Amino acid sequence: MNEERNRIRRGEMVRGKTQMRRIENATSRQVTFSKRRNGLLKKAFELSVLCDAEVGLVIFSPRGKLYEFASSSMQEIVERYKRHSKDKVQPENQAVGQNMQHLKLETASLMKKIELLDTSKRKLLGEGLGSCTLEELQQIEKQLERSVSAIRARKMQVFREQMDRLKEKEKALAVENAMLREKFGGLQQRQTSSGEKEGEVICIEGGSDKSDVETELFIGPPDECRIRRPLQN
Repeated sequence: MNEERNRIRRGEMVRGKTQMRRIENATSRQVTFSKRRNGLLKKAFELSVLCDAEVGLVIFSPRGKLYEFASSSMQEIVERYKRHSKDKVQPENQAVGQNMQHLKLETASLMKKIELLDTSKRKLLGEGLGSCTLEELQQIEKQLERSVSAIRARKMQVFREQMDRLKEKEKALAVENAMLREKFGGLQQRQTSSGEKEGEVICIEGGSDKSDVETELFIGPPDECRIRRPLQN
C-alpha cells in the first residue's frame, strides 16, 4: 500500500489490462494506431537485426495508407513468400489429384462389374443367348438347376413351417373344444336336475268348515301335465 502511494507520488500510473475490442472514439483510435504501429515496426526491425531474420511487414491504416518495413527488399521477400506457398500447396494438390485418379479407376471397375452382372442376368432370363458358346450354355443350365434346387428346398421348408403352425393351431382348437364340451356337459346336467325337481307332484289340500275346495296339481311334460279341480258340493 505504501509502495503504491509512493509510486503515485512519483507520478507513475498503474496501467490496467487493455480489452481487445474496437475503440469507439475516433481520436483515441488514431492515437492507439500510431503508437502500436510504431511499436510494431520497431519490433520488426529489432527481430531482423538481433536474429538475422528476413522480415517483411505491411500495414494499411483505416484510411488506406500504407506502412511497410523490409529487412532487405520487399519485392524479394514477397517473391520468396510466393515460392514457399507454391511449394507447400503443390503436395496437397498432388495428393488430391492422385485421390481423384484412384476414384476414377474404382468407378470404372464398378461400372464394368455392373455391366457383367446385367449381361449375366439377361442370359439367366433367356435373353441374349445367340452369342453364347456351348460351354457357356452348359454353365448357365447348371446354374439354373442349382437355383431351382435351392428354390424347391426353400419351398419345402416353408411348407413344413406352415404345417407345424397349422398343427399347433389344431391342438389349441382341440383343447378349446374339450373345454367347451366339458362346460356344456355340466350345464346340461344342471338343466336335467332342475327339470326333475319341477316334475314332482305338488298336492295342496285345504279343508275347513268354511270351504270344501280340494285342488290337486300335477306338473310335468306338456302331455302328462293335468290339473284336477273337484266340483264344490
